[in-house]
Amino acid sequence: MTMKTLLLGAVSVLALSGMASAETLTIATVNNGDMIRMQKLTDDFTKANPDIQLKWVTLEENILRQKVTTDVATKGGQYDIMTIGIYEAPIWGKQGWLVPLDKLTADKSYDANDLLPAIRSGLTVNGKLYAAPFYGESSFVMYRKDLFEKAGLKMPEKPTWDFIADAARKITDKSKEVYGICLRGKAGWGENMAFLTAMSNSFGARWFNEKWQPQFNTPEWKKTLDFYVKLMKDAGPPGASSNGFNENLALFQTGKCGMWIDATVAASFVTDPKASKVANEVGFALAPDNGLGKRGNWLWSWNLAIPAGSKKVAAAEKFIEWATSKHYTDLVAEKDGWANVPPGTRTSLYDNPNYLKAAPFAKMTLESIDSADPKHPTVKPVPYEGVQYVAIPEFQAIGTAVGQQFSAALAGQESVDQALKTAQMLTEREMKKAGYPKK
Repeated sequence: MTMKTLLLGAVSVLALSGMASAETLTIATVNNGDMIRMQKLTDDFTKANPDIQLKWVTLEENILRQKVTTDVATKGGQYDIMTIGIYEAPIWGKQGWLVPLDKLTADKSYDANDLLPAIRSGLTVNGKLYAAPFYGESSFVMYRKDLFEKAGLKMPEKPTWDFIADAARKITDKSKEVYGICLRGKAGWGENMAFLTAMSNSFGARWFNEKWQPQFNTPEWKKTLDFYVKLMKDAGPPGASSNGFNENLALFQTGKCGMWIDATVAASFVTDPKASKVANEVGFALAPDNGLGKRGNWLWSWNLAIPAGSKKVAAAEKFIEWATSKHYTDLVAEKDGWANVPPGTRTSLYDNPNYLKAAPFAKMTLESIDSADPKHPTVKPVPYEGVQYVAIPEFQAIGTAVGQQFSAALAGQESVDQALKTAQMLTEREMKKAGYPKK
């Protein structure tokens, strides 16, 4: 055998070993527009990292939560990167279910200090970041200026719930399939209960009192749910109990909603002329209040995290750094315009004149994020943190069970009183089973 043949053989072996060492990252994510866009732009990442391949598992919000919770709790190792919320990140980080992102926080080019304080602190446990924010949001009112003008109405910057309800009824025209308001009705702790919990805060309600006793038997919750169900019956679309974020987005973009109170991240989608028939008619206002000192806006972020069961931590860190970096923001701006970059995570974005010019909703988004107060979410004192959720592990199951009752009330399958009574009973039972109040 010649030296040349030996060398060629060695090169072939090296090439084969290089191919064999290419790692495949399995990424579980939610089927929201920003995540779909991220998948389309990953050529930018794989060109720079040819030894890393990506496999996407894209799921509807409720299903994603079930699957990643099961996998992370059992250290199943099915996913290398998970899209999780600001609710899960600190709880799972504390339980040792996530890999701390120490390399990111130490990387000067990543600039972790640029992350918005409200978002970063919600993802941090004992000084360690356990998930990197992909986008952050609060919630506000999106409305049709043309319908308001036609009805002789003017939207205040800080509306009350009574104004919203009155306006919704006035701009409803069911014969033309125009509904005054679209609100979440699909059952789930992060679907209808995200909206209703934030709304209930502004009505003076709370999930638990200081002794961890459930509060669904109080006048404040009765008023919240009565108001919601009656408003949706009068001015909401048919089948509202099946509608979550994506369903309401589609209704709004096709001109069937006069108002939609939901995530601030939706602003770029409803004002995009390529996707929205009403793009030029959309106005924005802060989430409503009842004069009690709390608005019905939440605080949320979708984040990328590495489960402790992953065997591909180094590769996963590289991807997370790419997807949540300033470089990625610039990439989206270049491909799809500044209005479509992931919002709500970095201070520098809200100082960027290009973004402020392209995104008329930017200032109100930041104001809504900054005003949400997870440590003091309610009018009366509570023993928990979280604006539209309760930051305890048990909330995921309880919130979804309560959400099913409230969705049934919206669908007319049971009365508001019955839904609240069942919510009280099942929450009491689950909290007792979990050992609350904890000593």
